[in-house]
Parts: sequence; C-alpha cells; structure tokens
Amino acid sequence: MALDSLLYPLYEARLKRELQDAPRPKHIAVMADGNRRWAREAGFTDVSHGHRVGAAKISELVEWSAEMGVEVVTIYLLSTENLARSEEEVQLLLDIISGVIDELSNNPFVARLRLMGKLELLPAAVSERMQSAAAATDGPRADGIVVNIAVGYGGRQEIVDAVKNFIHAQVDAGVSASDLADTVTAETLSEHLYTSGQPDPDLVIRTSGEQRLSGFLIWQSAYSEIWFTDTYWPAFRKIDFLRALRDFSQRSRRFGK
Repeated sequence: MALDSLLYPLYEARLKRELQDAPRPKHIAVMADGNRRWAREAGFTDVSHGHRVGAAKISELVEWSAEMGVEVVTIYLLSTENLARSEEEVQLLLDIISGVIDELSNNPFVARLRLMGKLELLPAAVSERMQSAAAATDGPRADGIVVNIAVGYGGRQEIVDAVKNFIHAQVDAGVSASDLADTVTAETLSEHLYTSGQPDPDLVIRTSGEQRLSGFLIWQSAYSEIWFTDTYWPAFRKIDFLRALRDFSQRSRRFGK
C-alpha cells in the first residue's frame, strides 16, 4: 500500500505529460457499471454500499474532466430496465441518484446540469426534486462543464421521443403529411434528441468488463470511440480515466470513411 501511494502520483504525472499536447475528447459519456458486483466481491452483503461508493465517484469524475478540458460529460445512472428491479432497490437508487444530482448542482465545476430520460416514469416527488436541482444551474454560471444525467433512460425510447417531437413540431409549423417525409434528415431529428445542441460523445467509457452499449446514446455514439475496462465503477481511479484519454488520443478517428 505504501508503495502504491508513492507510485500512483508519479504514474498520474506521467500520464498527464503524455496527454499535454494530445487530442482530447470534448464530450465524454460514461456507463458507470458494476456497483453491485463490486460490493459482493468486496464482501458486503448489502449491495447498497456499492451504489453509495459509486455515487461518490461521480463528482470526482466531473472534477477530473474539468481538469482535462472536457466540455460535456454524460453519465448513465439508471435505465428504464433498471426500474424493473425490486421496489426496495429502485427506491434506494432513486434516493442515491437524487443526492448525486443535489451535489452536482452545487459543484463549482458544473456550469449546467441536465436530466435525460423519461422522468415521468419516476415518482412525482423524486422527479420534482431532481428537476428543481437541475434548474438551479440554469444561467448563473457561464463557465464549466455541462453534465447530463441519464436517469430513467432508454436509447430506443429517446429516438422514439425525438421522432414524435419532430412530427409534432412539423405539424405545428403547418407542414402537410405529404411533405413531412421530405423534412426528415439526420440533422432535423438530432435537434429533438435529449442532447440537442451538444456535440456527440467523442469517447464512451464503460466500466465492469461488459463490452456493449446497452442502448446508451445509440444515435449519438455512431462514431464514438469506445473504451472498456474490467474495473468496477466504485474502484475507477483517476489513472484509469487518464488511461482512457491516452488511448483515445492514440486512435485514428475515421467517422466511417
């Protein structure tokens, strides 16, 4: 442990030097996965400990991102599928995520906090608390990171919502049904995604060893670089984050060309 405490800052400094003039992502999306498995393997019978430790890692990630010049961070915390877990675990997750959102709304690195997902699927009191905390970040701070929290989120549902909103907007603008198809483009639909007005993620990070996107930002991540790690989210360290950035900087981005 003493050796680790000595070597860790040296390795961190080395990674930062390697990244000094390297390309960096403007938008990072993170699938913070593995809280329950971390708790079980660490010997905790109560997996809620993993969720709490993982929640504490969110603000650290935001601070690391700010330090490295990242402009947007999107964090996947609760999927629509997660809502099918036991009532006790869902309530625990919602309490923890509400606390994370409250903390981020007061984080000096956060310029704006945005919520992504079907908030109407959450209990009204929980949804109102989350939206109130996010709304408090509208306007006061021009500098800092935009943080998107995906809660009650599903990638396919996002696209369905975007199409519905697009159609409603076209009808409201007086576009006829016969002309509607001609107005559909990737750009016009993108304007109705949850991330409207933001750049697509350059880098998607998933922890816990799973190597799939599980519906996360499936439209926006079409040309994202994906970085997987076996590390569970509660154990994710700054050097892991810097390794992801280093790996990103060494890739040749072709955007389908």
